[in-house]
Amino acid sequence: MAGLSFFCYFSDRVTIDSTNIVYEFGPFRLELNEHRLLREGHSIPLTGKAFDTLRVLLERHGTLVSKQDLMTAVWPSTQVEENNLDRNISALRKALGGQASGKPFIETVPRAGYRFIAPVAGIPLTAMNRRAEDRAKEMSPRQEIRFCLTPDNVRIAYATVGSGHPIVRVANCFNHLDFEWGSPIWRHWVRDLAKGHSIVRYDGRGNGLSERDVEDFSLAAWVQDLETVVDAAGLDTFALMGHSQGSAVAIVYAVRHPERVSHLILCGAYSRGACHREKPDLLEARRALEKLVELNFGESNPSFFQLVTSFYIPEGATPEEQDWFKDLQLISVSSANLVKFMRACDEIDVRALLPKVSVPTIVFHSDGDRVAPPEEGRIVATEISNARFVPLSSGNHFLLSEEPAWKSFREELASFLKSTDLSRTGT
Repeated sequence: MAGLSFFCYFSDRVTIDSTNIVYEFGPFRLELNEHRLLREGHSIPLTGKAFDTLRVLLERHGTLVSKQDLMTAVWPSTQVEENNLDRNISALRKALGGQASGKPFIETVPRAGYRFIAPVAGIPLTAMNRRAEDRAKEMSPRQEIRFCLTPDNVRIAYATVGSGHPIVRVANCFNHLDFEWGSPIWRHWVRDLAKGHSIVRYDGRGNGLSERDVEDFSLAAWVQDLETVVDAAGLDTFALMGHSQGSAVAIVYAVRHPERVSHLILCGAYSRGACHREKPDLLEARRALEKLVELNFGESNPSFFQLVTSFYIPEGATPEEQDWFKDLQLISVSSANLVKFMRACDEIDVRALLPKVSVPTIVFHSDGDRVAPPEEGRIVATEISNARFVPLSSGNHFLLSEEPAWKSFREELASFLKSTDLSRTGT
C-alpha cells in the first residue's frame, strides 16, 4: 500500500504495526488504535464501516481504489450491495466537509472508484508523541494574566509572555486573551514575536476577559486603557504595535508619550474612521452592517458570521481558521458592545496628529485589505515623518501563519527593530 510504504518498511528487519499509525490530513486525525476520527481534538462520530472505508482510502491515498477493492477490504467475508459503500462515502463527505481549497477530500472517478486526494501524513505513535512534546515546548513559557483598574473603574485584563525588550499590542475589536492563546489566527503573532521580546497583550473594555458592562466606548477611553496597562505592567520604554483601529490608539499614545515608545509598529492602519473618509456610499453600507449586528442577525443566520470572516481573512484561510474566527466573534464581545465599538471606530479622526509623531515608525498594509482600505495606510505612512511603508501581498486584515506575507512581515519587522535600536544607541 503506497500510503504506508515509508513507515511500514525501513529495511528487511524493521517494520511498524499499521495499527500504531496515526493519519493526519487537513484539520483531522485518524487514530487506528483508538478507532476514532478527531478534528482539532474533538471526536467526529463514524459508524464502524465508514471508519474502515476511510482507513482504506487513507492507506492508499493518492491512488485510485476500485469499488470492488473497497468493498472487499471493508466487508472481507460478506457480499454486500454497492449502495452500502455509497452510504459510507456519503457519510464521510458529510463528516469531513471540503478542503481549504474548496476541493473535496474524496474524489469520485465515475464507473471506477474513489481516490483520497488531500495530502496525508502517516505518523507512528512514537513520532506523534514527540511532536506533541515539541508543540508543548513551542508554546512555553505560558502567558501570565493579570488585571488592572482604569481611572474610570473599568477592569482590564492583560497578559505577558516571553523576555526581552517589550512589545505592547494594542487591543482590537475581537480579543480574548485566553481563547486566542492557542488559536490558529493569533498564536503565531505571539510565538514568533516573543522570540527575543516580551509581549504584552490586553483585552479592551467590553471585550474578552475585561469588564463587559461599560458605556464609554471612545478613542479617549481606549487610550486610557492602554496607559493603564503599560503602567500596571511596569514598562518604561517599549515598542508599540497598533493593528486596525488600535493604530489610532497607538498614534495618540506615541504623540502623548514619545519618551516611552521606542518603536511604533502600525498594521492595517487608518487615521480616519468611516465618518471622515468622504465616501457616503461606503458609510451607508457600514451603517447597514451595524444595524444587522444590533439586531443580532447572526443568531438566526449563522452565515452572517461567515460574511464578517470573509472581510477579515478572505484569502487562504483553512476551515479550522474560519471556524475559530467565527467562534471568536461570539465569545469575545456581545452584539450590543460590538455596535458601540463599531460606531466609535467610525468617529476616529487622528489625521491631524500624524505630523506630530516623532518616534521611529513602520507601517504595514495588505494591498487587498477589505477592512482598512490600503489608501488609508498610505496616508498614515505619508504624513508621519520618515515612516517606513511595507506593502504586503495579501487580502487578509490579519496575516495568517502560512501565507508568504507573514514571512515578509517578520523579516521587515526584525530589520526595523534592529536598525532603530542601533541608531538610538549610536553604534
